[in-house]
Amino acid sequence: QVQLVESGGGLVQAGGSLRLSCAASGRTFSSYAMGWFRQAPGKEREFVAAIDWIVGSTYYSDSVKGRFTISRDNAKNTVYLQMNSLKPEDTAVYYCAADRSINNLVVVITPGSWGQGTQVTVSS
Repeated sequence: QVQLVESGGGLVQAGGSLRLSCAASGRTFSSYAMGWFRQAPGKEREFVAAIDWIVGSTYYSDSVKGRFTISRDNAKNTVYLQMNSLKPEDTAVYYCAADRSINNLVVVITPGSWGQGTQVTVSS
């Protein structure tokens, strides 16, 4: 397992941008698939984006495709989520996650490691 710490959340107006960061501990970060999830009040946690560790393939939910970009810097043990054209419905707590298998991020939400979450609030 890896330890994950998110940062970069905050309050932004609709149409604005934010970049979330997730710093991971451990020397094997480069062999983990990384992902972002979010949970709005009263709703289940949902998949947002993921990136694998083999060739850097990326995956997105339909609701964020074209607006959000996931990337990783293995030298810094960090994964990012660039969020553009934000909407009020993007308001949620955003969680970083890691797993050896991309399937545990994209297909079933059962990652081995979760961060503590960072709040993103988009005002209309």
